[in-house]
Amino acid sequence: MDLDTRNRNIITRLNMGDTLTRTAWRMPEKLAIVDGGKRLTYGELNEHVNQLANSLANQGYSRGGRLSILAGNSLEFVLTYYACAKLGVVCVPINTGWQAAEIAYVLDHCKARGIVVESQLVANVLLALDSVSTLSDVILAPGIGDGDQAGNVLMGIRPAGFHRFWDLLSEGNADEPQVYIEDRDPLTYLYTSGTTSAPKGVVGSHLSIYLESMTCVVESGFTAKERTAAMMPFFHTAQLNGVITPAIAVGGTIFVMRTFDPAALLELVEREKITFVFGLPMMYRIMIDHPDIHKRDLSSLRRALYAMAPMPDKDLKRAIETFKCEFALGFGQTEMAPLTTVFKPEDQLSYPGSVGSQIVNVQTAVMDENGGILAPGEVGEIVYRGPHAMEGYLHDEEATSTAFQYGWFHSGDTGHFDEHGILWFDDRTKDVIKTGGENVASIEVEKAIYAAEEGIMEVVVIGLPHDRWGEAITAVAIPRPGVSLDPEQVIAKTKQQIASFKAPKAVIFVDEMPRTATGKVQKHVLRKQFYDFYQPA
Repeated sequence: MDLDTRNRNIITRLNMGDTLTRTAWRMPEKLAIVDGGKRLTYGELNEHVNQLANSLANQGYSRGGRLSILAGNSLEFVLTYYACAKLGVVCVPINTGWQAAEIAYVLDHCKARGIVVESQLVANVLLALDSVSTLSDVILAPGIGDGDQAGNVLMGIRPAGFHRFWDLLSEGNADEPQVYIEDRDPLTYLYTSGTTSAPKGVVGSHLSIYLESMTCVVESGFTAKERTAAMMPFFHTAQLNGVITPAIAVGGTIFVMRTFDPAALLELVEREKITFVFGLPMMYRIMIDHPDIHKRDLSSLRRALYAMAPMPDKDLKRAIETFKCEFALGFGQTEMAPLTTVFKPEDQLSYPGSVGSQIVNVQTAVMDENGGILAPGEVGEIVYRGPHAMEGYLHDEEATSTAFQYGWFHSGDTGHFDEHGILWFDDRTKDVIKTGGENVASIEVEKAIYAAEEGIMEVVVIGLPHDRWGEAITAVAIPRPGVSLDPEQVIAKTKQQIASFKAPKAVIFVDEMPRTATGKVQKHVLRKQFYDFYQPA
């Protein structure tokens, strides 16, 4: 490659690392990120990223290489992500809730050369050190475990490829990496949860994530004044590319939280004048009922974003009244980086339960099984077009071809548009329950149960094998603290909300739900746990 070609590329390329570079260039003294006692300006954050990138380059990492990261929410995660971006290295975040065999699968599947791992998660990486032939480097981040013990273990197993994160970073200079990177080069491989098959690696390019981040800036109104509490997992695209990358692009400030802690979050909002929070509907329900909620000054909040599922009407109204800020739902999926529609603040009480309207950069439609676009009111698969879409599934041409059939990305979600252009999510295709010859959307039943019984804190609806019905509609629910509920009364109240055949045949009360690390309830685990519920003993 000649020098002129490289120079032209550096000038005009779309690279996520450049968003940090330019923010630091504009506002070097602006507070960028706070992680515990560490408070870095944009100038300092960019300098650290450059040091890590140049140190990795000295170790032989270059365009197209793969570096995985197994870490909780932390400064080190952000530094690794942007260092990879500036080098053209593919960053491969791994779900911190996965076990050793799942981690080894991802590392082998993506042919990772190295892994950044936090001290408390080292045990789950040890299996991969012997089973993944490409894995040569292990970079130990501090984390919340015993760093000395973890370091001694790794040093004993992999002495040549072992590095401590901050030692490695300190070896690099702070110059901007000057490397050739194409717009459509992969930035990340994000692995889906793999509930029905092996995890799929979603290939996200610099261009798709760059433009998705700009879409979030437009749709969420991010500015340099934003002060956001980042408590959802960084390894998941919703937090990473729905909040962190847009905030850094415009110069907002990120306050790192390792996990959701209602008391700590409410205290942080008051102390640091947080303007933006992002969480699951259940998190807002927990905060509303927390004894500290009325003791804290939450007036700095501008917007509260929620995702994964619509919020029950009663909870939404309570949340708006309590937090006194805008509420919005972000809808999307990993393959779209992730944002696809937004249920905007002004529509929250007008179209409760919807997933919003179309956004900048994404064209949304509802399609039948033959590739025909359906009219408003007709139910089909939700499909998308736009530059946010993934490049494909890593090493899986068949799945990629299926996902891109008819010239649209197929979401696997069913839904419909109403006459006002509002999109309504009906269900995941696999969560439609076939009962007594009827197809029933589990989400419809869940909404009805929430409306019928205020004593239920959380409910999910699944289909279980039944001799008569084929699949029996079954509710698995967590009651609110201190509330005692009768399953038959819950069923009777639900029948007042929806047709009797859609009401659950049984309500199973539990203390907690099985969840992914992002907080989604694992319905497949519940189906397996209660598989024989209706079978004779």
